[in-house]
Amino acid sequence: MKLYYAPGTCAVAVWIALDWLGCDYEVERVVLGSDEYRKINPAGAVPALDTGDGKIKTQAGSILSYLVEKYKDQDLGPDDSLEDRYLFNEIVSFLSADYHPAFWPMFSPDEFTTSSDEKDYENIKEAAYKNIDSLAQSLDKRLEGKTHIYKNKKTVLDAYAYILSRWLKNTPKSWQEYPNLKKFMETMENDSNVQRIVHESVKKN
Repeated sequence: MKLYYAPGTCAVAVWIALDWLGCDYEVERVVLGSDEYRKINPAGAVPALDTGDGKIKTQAGSILSYLVEKYKDQDLGPDDSLEDRYLFNEIVSFLSADYHPAFWPMFSPDEFTTSSDEKDYENIKEAAYKNIDSLAQSLDKRLEGKTHIYKNKKTVLDAYAYILSRWLKNTPKSWQEYPNLKKFMETMENDSNVQRIVHESVKKN
């Protein structure tokens, strides 16, 4: 398998998951939105995963769900009951549909207005900070008494929540200010494979 990624993006969460699952994979750093990369993923976004079947898979949450199904024996996905699978999918949806998009206005305020006024951009960022804080508090509650987001069991969702929460350093409240999230993040920071990949993702050409 081949993962297309850009540093600091949610694609790094997929890279971590591939590593945890023991997959045979390679990675390639791309330029987001470039004409060359759009030949692989027309949306120009990462992650994109080439699984060798002629179909490029996209969207972090969907790729992570695909991987845990493909490598069920590694037990990094949901438990078997309907309720367990529902809980896992609910967390996937929270991360991919609520938490992840909340950061977009912060990173690209110009995409959320027709104005070119810097003050308008700052107002958009301020509104984004409020929304991000609300969702980070929700994540913090989910992590109460746990160091893993799903049933206190290590799953690929830990990688996704970790990479997204690292972005909090760009807001007025870093992850250290949410007590349960802080414990979770420190657990991830102590994972040597996670830290190796984070560093490699920045250095790799």
